[in-house]
Amino acid sequence: MLRGNQTWWFEQRPVIIGASSVVGPDEGEGPLASDFDLIHPELDMQQKSWEKAERLLMEQASDFAIRHAGIQKEQLQFYIGGDLLNQIISSSFAARDLGVPYLGMFGACSTSMETLALASQLVNSGSASYALAGTSSHNCTAEKQFRYPTEYGAQKPPTAQYTVTGAGAAIIATEGDGPVVACATIGKIVDLGVSDPFNMGAAMAPAAVDTIQSHFNDTGRQPSDYDLIVTGDLANVGHRIASDLLERGGVPMRDTTFGDCGLMVYDVEKQKVQAGGSGCACSAVVTYGHLLKRIASGELKRILVVATGALLSPLSYQQGETIPCIAHAVAIESKEAN
Repeated sequence: MLRGNQTWWFEQRPVIIGASSVVGPDEGEGPLASDFDLIHPELDMQQKSWEKAERLLMEQASDFAIRHAGIQKEQLQFYIGGDLLNQIISSSFAARDLGVPYLGMFGACSTSMETLALASQLVNSGSASYALAGTSSHNCTAEKQFRYPTEYGAQKPPTAQYTVTGAGAAIIATEGDGPVVACATIGKIVDLGVSDPFNMGAAMAPAAVDTIQSHFNDTGRQPSDYDLIVTGDLANVGHRIASDLLERGGVPMRDTTFGDCGLMVYDVEKQKVQAGGSGCACSAVVTYGHLLKRIASGELKRILVVATGALLSPLSYQQGETIPCIAHAVAIESKEAN
């Protein structure tokens, strides 16, 4: 049911019965390495192109998620996926091999929670018993499409972010073992006029704040109701801006319970990732590879993942457009959470 203006409340409490994360070498050198299902030692993954490597990531993440869920591929009713590439080719080509009904979505780096929200809505409404939500990104495909090919060796300012190479997938079901998806707040487009593609954090922060405030207004919840609230990939610059904006808006966050996936996936002090991580896979691999394990262990009972996305394209940037942004929030909690 719709609660407030933007929030789907899932009365049937759809369950995440299996999830997975597959990453590249840089992510495998970060602090969350032990939480990933597979770490590729090379960026090319023995594929003939960066795009084929990203497709492999999505295929492998889907296979792991199905395996962890303890179901057969044939039991899936829907695959909801998306990525950063033109015509979302990583997800679409992975769907071709998966062979199940497919809904392709584009939310830029917010795609992880956009797909999880829709998959949960399908299951909650009775439209599916099993749905797969997934997304991917690759550092070299994103750089080639949105900025400069890595071979070009272009310098980047400190505000730039490092696209995560990886894929995350989750199986949502009507019943089973695992954490539940309690609700999802669907974001609105927010554009405050930022046009610098090397400062995505500043562009996306207002959208994250808008969705977080809408979530609390719609649900009646407050920050203290969550053990952890994480944004998708605001990184150093955007996360500070979001914290300041929330405090000004009367929603102060504690540093210990307000984090960012772009700051969690890498060691920003030791790894050469500029301001931190970004990309569709950033929030996906942190959520499906790390945060769900913390829920399973009992360390966390309720989390809010606010995936952030900058909805620019190479064409819009070349034509001088500003960067419209969006954020989608999904509340995930243990079955024991009150």
